[in-house]
Amino acid sequence: MDLGLKDRVYVITGATRGLGNASARELVADGAKVVITGRDEKSVADAAAALGPNAVGVAADNADPETAARTIAAAREHFGGFDGILISVGGPAPGFVADNTDEQWTAAFESVFLGAVRLARAAATELGEGGVIGFVLSGSVHEPIPGLTISNGLRPGLAGFAKSLADELGPRGIRVVGLLPARIDTDRVRELDGLSADPAATRAGHESRIPLRRYGTPEEFGRTAAFLLSPAASYLTGVMLPVDGGARHGF
Repeated sequence: MDLGLKDRVYVITGATRGLGNASARELVADGAKVVITGRDEKSVADAAAALGPNAVGVAADNADPETAARTIAAAREHFGGFDGILISVGGPAPGFVADNTDEQWTAAFESVFLGAVRLARAAATELGEGGVIGFVLSGSVHEPIPGLTISNGLRPGLAGFAKSLADELGPRGIRVVGLLPARIDTDRVRELDGLSADPAATRAGHESRIPLRRYGTPEEFGRTAAFLLSPAASYLTGVMLPVDGGARHGF
């Protein structure tokens, strides 16, 4: 199936590793061109080099109000266009209600929430018909995850923002989509499992509650993201798609 990605240009934030990087790899493999971001200059340069000539790296933090303008400008300068953005950001600090400090909440709000809002608003002003704005959120949009209180507080709010944005941008032919990963086998998820006394048992317990009985791979997530961002998904907007092996049991 031709997804129609050839020569389309996307900005992917937080793409030096994990889900953002997996999404960038799949987009490039299908012919797209990408501008990837990350906070560390060397990591961004290395990740862009690994993706090949159809990728450019920009060292940027989602919390920086200038990031949106810089990355969109880089897309136009290097590749002559801008067709969409996938807003991905590392997860906020883990912890329970009593553990997380005001400083952790503030930092996460600036990066995870307000940074994403700024990026989406800027993209909305720059995109034309056929453009797309994607958010990498979390299964916590539907059900809180124990030990991730800050994420549980911020991700559902972003899903609501995304849904409102989809309604507002739909008449202009611009789509807004969300991806809700659960147990995808990334460094971040392995780190979270490692916080338990017995990481192997923790992983086995999670796998036992997933109908497919395994963690997903970053490549599986990336292929899903590439489809949702592509013209092949042209009649999908306002959706929050679980990428979780069936872990969400509700409709």
